[in-house]
Amino acid sequence: MPNFSYEDSFSNGSNAIVVGVDEVGYGSIAGPVVAAAVYIPDRNVECIPNIKDSKLLTPKKRDALYKELLSHTVCGTGLASIDEIAEHNILVASHMAMRRALENLNLQRIDLVLVDGSRELKSQWPSKSIINGDELSISIAAASIVAKVTRDNMMRELHDQYPEYHWNKNCGYGTAAHILALKQHGATPLHRKTFAPVKKCIISTKNQDK
Repeated sequence: MPNFSYEDSFSNGSNAIVVGVDEVGYGSIAGPVVAAAVYIPDRNVECIPNIKDSKLLTPKKRDALYKELLSHTVCGTGLASIDEIAEHNILVASHMAMRRALENLNLQRIDLVLVDGSRELKSQWPSKSIINGDELSISIAAASIVAKVTRDNMMRELHDQYPEYHWNKNCGYGTAAHILALKQHGATPLHRKTFAPVKKCIISTKNQDK
């Protein structure tokens, strides 16, 4: 279970403002990548013991915690678009989304950013990357929940534009049903055309048209 050990070890007992950051949508084949940044000012809030990696929560529990986090923590979100993912790459785009999430925090200062993953986040704030951080740091786990619910809601709205791809269920990830729909209907402007499953579909469609 995630806890405040990392936050405490890096703050050295001071009143340092330590923020957790995580992204969602890295491996998706459609839609943006979304990041969230969370600072927990009050550790006595009732929902804190229930926070864990968003992937380990049911949708119902995740949505409930999301609402609690918005009420009792300082949150910021950011995204990188499909075009930005194509222009750079998914890693660079993910870090762009993380920096935007941090910039959207309503904080006068940030002393340290805890980042989920192994890659250094280059930004104006000092940071520490933690492998499996969403399982270890409660601030990162909280960020994973906010990012996940934010992006899921976004993909459900986009589903209304392209219902054949079932984004309300797969959130843009390459499930069997999504890949089948991709083969049947082709790629939309919201598909990541540099990603292998989408690229393969586009090439296959072009070959069929010859």
